[in-house]
Amino acid sequence: MIIYNVTTHVTHSISDVWVEWMKHKHIPEIMKTGSFIKSQFVRLLDTDETEGVTYAVQFFAENKKSYDKYIELFAPKMREDAFKSWGNNTIAFRSLMEVIE
Repeated sequence: MIIYNVTTHVTHSISDVWVEWMKHKHIPEIMKTGSFIKSQFVRLLDTDETEGVTYAVQFFAENKKSYDKYIELFAPKMREDAFKSWGNNTIAFRSLMEVIE
């Protein structure tokens, strides 16, 4: 199993609205691509929240081929939509992990 993790730092001024957007729009749209079998949305604790809050979404794919399909066919539009919606109020980084056990 593959985990595609997106960690995002969000300014306080948009945090509540951004969370609602993630829960009701962005994550469901990503899941509708059929590339992932489940997702998990979390808030990071024990982080410096002076300038904002940090969240992570983990998308679980059955294999690398499913992840590659998402990256090739859907990721560019999803990233563009997020930037159009939130601009520089968010900073995201992505990582890819393989479940060993």
